[in-house]
Amino acid sequence: MSQSGLDKRVEGADAAVADIQDGAMLALGGFGLCGIPENSIAALVRKNVRGLTCVSNNAGVDGFGIGLMLEKRQVKKMVSSYVGENKLFETLVLSGELELEMTPQGTLAERLRAGGAGIPAFFTPTGAGTKVAEGKERREFDGRKYILERAIIADFGIVKAWRGDAQGNLVFRKTSRNFNPLCAMSGRITIAEVEELVPVGALLPDEIHLPGVYVHRIFQGKGYEKRIERRVIRKAGN
Repeated sequence: MSQSGLDKRVEGADAAVADIQDGAMLALGGFGLCGIPENSIAALVRKNVRGLTCVSNNAGVDGFGIGLMLEKRQVKKMVSSYVGENKLFETLVLSGELELEMTPQGTLAERLRAGGAGIPAFFTPTGAGTKVAEGKERREFDGRKYILERAIIADFGIVKAWRGDAQGNLVFRKTSRNFNPLCAMSGRITIAEVEELVPVGALLPDEIHLPGVYVHRIFQGKGYEKRIERRVIRKAGN
């Protein structure tokens, strides 16, 4: 699918997701509506792949992001930490049509990072003594209670960056960095879409946020909406 050697470029989103099959686990970057791999999600909707488990901080909103896949009933399970912006999501969970694994935000981030670092599991105090701890191993260290959380290793990590080169080195712009590097690390195969694809050598080593060793396919995206969740404008004179 990619070119020879270290050139990881593919022709576009449809080529990048062509081998994602029904039942796959996907780790999707983004936080709220920032840093969403919009082109890849659109390609998954066109492909109509189904039975997906999606790991993402949130589930998009109605009509955007992962919300588009929810509309097509392509997702069977969400592993998320915040899901309060999507009415359809709520409806599907309450009806039993969509399985939800709620995970504290910091725990979700560490589960993704651990998966990329080869750490199978870790103990955390977050969630101890709450519903989050149900069914999990519990230990006490220095008088404090902890629960065991498993790392996440996704079949595919799907992320969006500001700039990238043919070798997969990525630079994220401002808050779009969010969960994207962690999702890239956790994927057995990682797909990156970028706003600008630059020649190898154009990125200074010190500005690279995620080295290309974590990325397997890269393409230049197009037509990004870059939505704002809530736009607040100060009134004149205030």
